[in-house]
Amino acid sequence: MSGENQSFVIEQLQALQQKPAPFSPGKPRFWDDPHISKQMLLAHLDPNTSAASRPPETIAHSVRWLVDVLELHPGDRVLDLGCGPGLYTARLAERGLQVTGLDYSRRSIDYAIQHARQNNLNITYRYQDYLTLTDEALYDAVLLISGDFCPLPPEQRARLLKNVHRALQAGGHFALDVTTREHRKFNSLGNRWYVAESGFWKAASHLVLEQGFDYPEELIYLNQYIVVEADGTISVYRNWFQDFTPERLTAELERGGFTVQSLWGDLTGRLYTEGAEWIGVVALKS
Repeated sequence: MSGENQSFVIEQLQALQQKPAPFSPGKPRFWDDPHISKQMLLAHLDPNTSAASRPPETIAHSVRWLVDVLELHPGDRVLDLGCGPGLYTARLAERGLQVTGLDYSRRSIDYAIQHARQNNLNITYRYQDYLTLTDEALYDAVLLISGDFCPLPPEQRARLLKNVHRALQAGGHFALDVTTREHRKFNSLGNRWYVAESGFWKAASHLVLEQGFDYPEELIYLNQYIVVEADGTISVYRNWFQDFTPERLTAELERGGFTVQSLWGDLTGRLYTEGAEWIGVVALKS
């Protein structure tokens, strides 16, 4: 790398050290990147890590609890938003439910379709951004699991709630979970760097600069990853998190046309207590 290019890279890195405005975008749709999506799928399917999905026994427990608390019966229609490789949808289909899964990772959807075929499961999978959902009065329940509500900025959360409200039948349920600031204490980046020959972000050698930015008054946190390749190319990946309190989440759901029926510590039926890392919600279409 020439001296001129080195100076340019350093200037870019200096600018990226500055605290960005909440929900400022990084590299778009990186979950569909050929290399990153492969690493994400491996993480989803690894039973020994919770980096992408919860352990299989937790997923199985959650499905049993959701079927019970949402009063779902064979033949009922369920929509799983952000379904990934189908870890929840497959278990729901095995219980006789009519299941549709949406995800914006082509690799995850392709895996889910293949898994359903191999196991003779009748599941509808769609490669689609759930912010573009237009289904109307089709489902008895809609699920949004593993904190997928949290990375969205306010206007996108409002759009998503509108889409879910439209998609549900009268009296349908919306179940989701979100993080609290307690969770952020144990799941937020500090400042560090490392060099990898190959890793999650890139297949070839690269430098990763990690930095966390806190916005405590707004209950927002940013995990930022700056990746510098050998030729000086810089990619910025941003994971935003909107954390919630029960009061804030209830108010937001009510503005979206939902009535909160119950609050939980997660979506396995654990009771919610002050200081919990997660809030699980069962809401009813108003």
